[in-house]
Amino acid sequence: MRIGYPCINRTIGCRGGRTFRLSSYTEKRLLDTAGSNIACLKQILEWNLQNHILFFRITSDLIPFASHPVCTFPWQKYLGDELAQIGCFIEESGIRISMHPDQFIVLNSLDEKIVERSIAELFYHADIIDILGLGSTAKIQLHGGGLYGNPPESMARFVRRYDRLDPLIRRHLVLENDEQRFTAADCLSIHEQTGIPVLFDVFHHRCHNQGEGITEILSKIGKTWKTSDGTMMVDYSSQHPAKRRGSHAEQIDLDDFRTFLETSRPYDMDIMLEIKDKETSALAAVSLAKGDRRFV
Repeated sequence: MRIGYPCINRTIGCRGGRTFRLSSYTEKRLLDTAGSNIACLKQILEWNLQNHILFFRITSDLIPFASHPVCTFPWQKYLGDELAQIGCFIEESGIRISMHPDQFIVLNSLDEKIVERSIAELFYHADIIDILGLGSTAKIQLHGGGLYGNPPESMARFVRRYDRLDPLIRRHLVLENDEQRFTAADCLSIHEQTGIPVLFDVFHHRCHNQGEGITEILSKIGKTWKTSDGTMMVDYSSQHPAKRRGSHAEQIDLDDFRTFLETSRPYDMDIMLEIKDKETSALAAVSLAKGDRRFV
């Protein structure tokens, strides 16, 4: 079991997801900004390793506008060596990596232009992982998309589009349940038709499910992960006590996290904490999880 957090470390003082306005795009600005982001990523990973945080979600903004038509610059060639060095560090350190494209990635959209942009963005994410030199255990997580008034057809459209994706994308892609549309059971149904692993989001399941308990659903989801996919990935958060239903907590609720660890036994998993205070909660979770024999 590894524990991690997404994208931002507020302790070390650098920003790994800096970007700029599209109207001010130049190749120099792209290289300068991406170079700064990559340097920050290295600092974050080094800090994480020192603190036994071995799971990290790399920001989608690492290379700004990489999938946009404005970017014809071969950034892979110019930044490849730096990324490959970071990839070696990741592999040697036993760190697990994931990425999570933004919500505008909708593979089952009714708009073909949105689908084209979505696939271009997925190619960019797969490119990052490939240049890092990471294998199929590094994952890109995706939501099912919209229901468009016809859930069965929307799920079937996702399956058709998934089947046509480039193998480079498919080897890294996992499907995550969400809090409004696609339940974990829906994702399992799509898995049966495609073989895509299901990434279980605990908080989303609590908000939107078909009556399954955590242990019951984990037993099914765990079987969607092949050896080549690595350990099952899980997103964990809890409800913010003062905000609308579905709002993520600012700090980890250690009692709730302890209960989740107890409930999820014996299933092994790598846990991404989607908690607002990022590495602060990750440090607390790591300290708590040291008593769990699944913990690395």
